[in-house]
Amino acid sequence: MIFAGLNSPIGHAAGLGFDGPVSEADLDRLEMFYRSHGAPAQLDLCPLTDPTLLELIKARGYGVAELNNVLYRAVDLAEPVPAPPGVRICRGLPEQAVVFSDILARSFFERGDAPEGFAEMLAPLFQTPAALTFVALVDENPVAAAAGRIIPEHRIFALFGAGTLPAFLRRRIQTALLRTRMKAAADAACELAVVVTRGGTISERNCVRLEFRIAYSKVTVIKHWNQT
Repeated sequence: MIFAGLNSPIGHAAGLGFDGPVSEADLDRLEMFYRSHGAPAQLDLCPLTDPTLLELIKARGYGVAELNNVLYRAVDLAEPVPAPPGVRICRGLPEQAVVFSDILARSFFERGDAPEGFAEMLAPLFQTPAALTFVALVDENPVAAAAGRIIPEHRIFALFGAGTLPAFLRRRIQTALLRTRMKAAADAACELAVVVTRGGTISERNCVRLEFRIAYSKVTVIKHWNQT
């Protein structure tokens, strides 16, 4: 169960029902956790979820918050890493934590409505050895960012935290950041790369062009506390 501030994009529970039936008490604990933070209860469901959880959330009035696809691809040691003309990609530095957070906030929340604590949620990426961050520069100005995390026990590289400032979209910068992270995955001896995207988005199309394939789809369900 994760709470990272109200309206945080990662503020939900995952894995419930993977190892067997879910009881009323299990869901009670989850709901108490989120209620204690003044946040709606949110959790991910996928084809591996035990059917007992589906029955419980139906009975308790949960609704659908969002749908996503989980994509994967084998890591290629010979992954090319070309960058578009005029674009330079470099590893993120600890002193760029604020810049990195600002790019993602402006990419995801163009109206300036980023969740409270959004920057603080991202800052620890620069202090975690398993996390890798990258920044794309145009005329030495940061215009895009992306991150990944090495999961060594499974030899998996998780891709996340990718965003481009609106004025620099459609310049194939995110494709270059994808390739750069795939090369980093190969250097870290990972065998698979995984990424979560919404279906039909530019992010998903970028991944499919690089031969990512859908492993499964998942739904995030939500319950607000004005519901019975």
